[in-house]
Amino acid sequence: MGWQRNWDLRCKGREPKSLRLVAPVWNGGTSGIRGLSRAVDPEGSQRKGRALLQFLADRFYDVEAVRGYLLQKQVLKVPQKNRSFTYIKERYGPYVAGASFILKQGGAVKFQDKEWMRPNGRGLSGELWKLREVPVEAVDASGCAINYQGLDNLLALRELQSLSLRCCPHVDDWCLSRLHQLADSLRELSLAGCPRISERGLACLHHLQPHSDLGGGDAARL
Repeated sequence: MGWQRNWDLRCKGREPKSLRLVAPVWNGGTSGIRGLSRAVDPEGSQRKGRALLQFLADRFYDVEAVRGYLLQKQVLKVPQKNRSFTYIKERYGPYVAGASFILKQGGAVKFQDKEWMRPNGRGLSGELWKLREVPVEAVDASGCAINYQGLDNLLALRELQSLSLRCCPHVDDWCLSRLHQLADSLRELSLAGCPRISERGLACLHHLQPHSDLGGGDAARL
């Protein structure tokens, strides 16, 4: 049987349906566990913690101010995370460039006839550079900081069949307006939990409907 087209656009706050991908999807980002295998100096960690608290206490007077400061730092990192991988694309081709972008973001990719590739905490795998002629057929960018600009790294993946953008805080209506460029290949799309998508953005998906079963009920609503 061929791919079953499944567009998972459920409402934020509802339990999202599972993606039907060619292989089980797990966003194996390691940013939360990176470095756990290293030896840790308890006293050194305590000193760093006290220094951080003192730094914050010297500059902020309440929790909201600290929260705003940390949020601003996160926002400033978004453009850097969504830079174009032009150099990699020119040297290794669009498949490797797109995969590198997603892996750097903490997502996962699947090349045709290959196992899922995920971040390993030690940088990009050397195996990646050998796949310049192998199409990327599935991307799991769940929870990544991908935005309109960052999509440039994915739109050249003309054989992409499955794309998960679940819970991506910067994916918005403008992002959806660009997905028509993947209409010839894309069969599965997940947008569940994306807070910046509206009904107006979903209307952009009419480019994809001739190739999909959008369905009714919860599956067709945010």
